[in-house]
Amino acid sequence: MKYIEVIFQLEPWSESMSDILAALCGNIGFETFVSEKPFLKSYIQRANFNEAKLQETIEDFPIRMIKITYSISDVEDKNWNEEWEKTGFEPIIIGSDLTIQGIGHNAPSNTRYNILLDPKMAFGTGNHETTYMILEQLLSMDLSNKQVIDAGCGTGVLGILASQKGAKSVFAYDIDEWSVDNTRTNCTLNHIENITVIKSDSNILPQLRERFDLVMANINRNILLDDLPNFSSVLKPGGQLILSGFYVGDILKLTTAAQRQGLEEVLEKERNGWACLLFSKR
Repeated sequence: MKYIEVIFQLEPWSESMSDILAALCGNIGFETFVSEKPFLKSYIQRANFNEAKLQETIEDFPIRMIKITYSISDVEDKNWNEEWEKTGFEPIIIGSDLTIQGIGHNAPSNTRYNILLDPKMAFGTGNHETTYMILEQLLSMDLSNKQVIDAGCGTGVLGILASQKGAKSVFAYDIDEWSVDNTRTNCTLNHIENITVIKSDSNILPQLRERFDLVMANINRNILLDDLPNFSSVLKPGGQLILSGFYVGDILKLTTAAQRQGLEEVLEKERNGWACLLFSKR
C-alpha cells in the first residue's frame, strides 16, 4: 500500500481552521491527519489521490482570509512501517475496561480486556478520536453470541474487541490488501479465531447469506453515505449500526440518509469535534 503525504501550511494558523481543512480533505479520500502548528499533515492512498480535486477543495475553502499552501511527497511502505516498528504507540487505556498496546509496549495490564497490535502504521490503533469512541461504545454493549461486521477493518482492533466481548463471529473486510493482512496478523497475536477477513468493499455485503446483529464502520463521510444501503441490507430487525470517521458538522447529513434506509438514531457522541453515531434497524 502506497501513501501520499500532503503537508498543508495555513496562514494565519488556528486549530479550528485546521479541523475544517481536514474535514474537507476527508471528503476527497484523505484518511488520517496530524495537526502540528502551523502545519496539517494528511495522508491518502496514492491510488485515490487527485491533485485537481485537492486544488478545488483549497479554492473552495470557506474562510477567504486563510492562505493555504501545500507540499506533496510519497510515503513508501518500507519507511512508513519501519518508523512505526521503531516507535510504536503509547498504550491506550479506556477506564478499567480496555488496554491496547503495540508489540513494543507489551506490559501487564489490569483492565478487563487487553489487545496487542502490530499496527505497522498509525491508522486504527485506537488513539484517534473516532476509533476511541467506537471502542468505548463496544465496551458498553452486550455482544454475547452476536454476529458482527467490521467494515473497513484496518488493523482489526474493533473486530478483535467484539470477539473478546463474546461475539459469535466477525466478518471483516477492507479494500486494501495490506489492511487485510494486518488484521489477520493481529488476530493471531490475540489468539482470535472467529474473525473472517477478506479484501472487498461494502458491495460484498448483499451477497452474504447471514443477517447480522451489529455493523461498525469507521470510514470517511462520503463512503459511509454510499455504503448505508448495504449496511442496512444485512442488519437484522433491531440490529445496530455504529458509524464514525466524520466531524460533528456531518451528523445531520448522515442521520438523514440513515433514516431513508430504515435506521433510527439511538445515540450520538463527540470527541474533540469528531462524531460517533449509533443506529437501530427498524
